[in-house]
Amino acid sequence: MPTPLVVSEVFKSFTMHLRDGIELPVVRDVSFSVAAGECVVLGGPSGIGKSSILKMLYGNYAIDRGQILVKHDGQVIDIGSALPRSILEIRHRTIGYVSQFLRTVPRVAAIDVVAEPLVARKVPAEQAREKAGELLARLNLPRELWSLPPATFSGGEQQRVNIARGFITDHTILLLDEPTASLDAANRRVVVEMIRQKKEQGTALLGIFHDEEVREAVADRILDVSQFSPRKAAA
Repeated sequence: MPTPLVVSEVFKSFTMHLRDGIELPVVRDVSFSVAAGECVVLGGPSGIGKSSILKMLYGNYAIDRGQILVKHDGQVIDIGSALPRSILEIRHRTIGYVSQFLRTVPRVAAIDVVAEPLVARKVPAEQAREKAGELLARLNLPRELWSLPPATFSGGEQQRVNIARGFITDHTILLLDEPTASLDAANRRVVVEMIRQKKEQGTALLGIFHDEEVREAVADRILDVSQFSPRKAAA
């Protein structure tokens, strides 16, 4: 499957249970694919459903209908109908996710937060920590912070930990939700280069980047999510 991610005719709405069960449509007839070594950027105005699409692909949001097909362990699996246990396995080995916010266990050192995805894959702890240190150094996080819990860090420092954690594995699909939003120019350039390296390694990337300079540097294609908006269809 040279195209490891295929989204076909996906519809999503939310049911407002506190408002008499009103259904709020989010996106309709979402269809696209991402090839190995390609970075596709979701474009369009805020509130159009870009983050919702990423969350559907990661299995955080259930879909109303359609298919989200991924190649996992030599098989093609539909995330839209997969069991929760299967989704967890797909996250573990196939689909990585870098969100806008870092959520970690309190009092765990930053270097261990970054190393944890490798440790979960049975990589020896010292080897995982060495790789984590390389990424944190590349992202210019001061070494004196590595042994401290990220909850004490600034927003930009936390995001660098978040990015290092998301990039440390070899997931074949990587979802990026505004990874550079809290970063300064120097570290944005570092992330751009990290994305380029992932592409060279054959990773399929799907992301949201509101920073125009970053978007233009990494995007092979920009997918306008407005075309999937129910509001546009109604108009």
